Order: sequence, then structure tokens, then C-alpha cells
Amino acid sequence: MVEFASHAVRKPYSKLFAAFFSGLLVTTIGLYFGQYVSDALRLPLWILEIGMIFMMMFVRKRKAVGYLLMYGFMFISGITLYTAIGYYVSLLGASLVMQAFAVTTVSFGAIAVYAMVSKRDFSFLGGFLFVGLIALIVVSLFSAFFPVSSMTAQIYSGLGILIFVGYTLFDFSRLTVHGFSDEDIPMIVVSIYLDFINLFLYILQFIGIGSKN
Repeated sequence: MVEFASHAVRKPYSKLFAAFFSGLLVTTIGLYFGQYVSDALRLPLWILEIGMIFMMMFVRKRKAVGYLLMYGFMFISGITLYTAIGYYVSLLGASLVMQAFAVTTVSFGAIAVYAMVSKRDFSFLGGFLFVGLIALIVVSLFSAFFPVSSMTAQIYSGLGILIFVGYTLFDFSRLTVHGFSDEDIPMIVVSIYLDFINLFLYILQFIGIGSKN
């Protein structure tokens, strides 16, 4: 989802996945601390997340700084995710939320494996996915001010699932086809983390709308 260098030829997957899973652990810790954070701080923290992504783009070749920003971003992301996860736990129940997480994990893993094993170049999806992402943002802003029907909301969440399935395929395809260096890892981790989390949230949203109907 986030742009990263594609000119490298190395593929240090072990380091990449170690950083990704350790980052998910940090996100889980942030999610725990999220229950103690005031709601008034969540918007500033979300803005800080966006700022940290841009900072990582500028310091991507400074590995130590990149990792610090990556873990900081994922910790803050866990804090800001607390409200959404808490809402869906209250709406659907913890068991269904965990099932949605399992579906997300299996789907994400299967897409990643397919992209890496097939070694097909899915870079042609980039333009379509970007347009779809802009459409998601526009609809989200519109629905914040004007009510939409449950059918429209379900179509919106279904589109979100498709877009982040596509972004997962797109990002792992680029890693396989073009390779990456150690310095790229923090930015790549954030990119595939955003794919994973957004896929999870849109699956939850899709289930949540369905449960209301």
C-alpha cells in the first residue's frame, strides 16, 4: 500500500517476517494500553500515525531510525485500533471477532504465499487499486456527513475487502519480482501491516453490517 523501493535484488524474507511479527506483537501491546487512553487523544494519535509514515519515507535508508519509527507507528496504531476493536467486540462478540481475525490471517497468508510462489508481476493493479482507495476515502467522508443505506454500506465494505486483498497481492508481488534490501524492511513492514489491518477492519465492518440486517 505504501510505496517502497523496488530496485534492490536481495530478498531477506527471514528478516522481513521477523520484523513483521514482532511489530504485530508491539501492536497488540498498544491495543492493550488503548483502553487507558482518552478518546480525545485518538484523533491526534491518528494524525501522528500519518506523520510517522511520511517521516519513514524520508529516513528509509537510516535503518536504526526506520525501525524506531516502525515500532512506534505500530504501537500507536494498536492504541487507535482499540476503539474499533472494542466496538466490534460489543456488537458481534469476542468469538466472532476472533473468527474474523482468523479468516483475515488465513486469507492474507494465502495471498502472500501465492504471490511469492507464482512470482507473477501484479504491478498492473497499482492504478486500479489507487483509484479504488480514493473512492473508499471519498465515500467514507460522504457517509460521515450524510447517512447511507445498509446496502450501500455493505457494498462499500465489500469494495474495501477487495481493494486490500488486491493491495496484499500487489505488495508481495513487488517484493518477489523486484526484491528489497535490509534498509527497506521497516517501510515494507508498515505497508503490509496496513494491508492486513485494513483487510481485517473491512471484514469486521462487512460482518457487522450483515448482523444489523
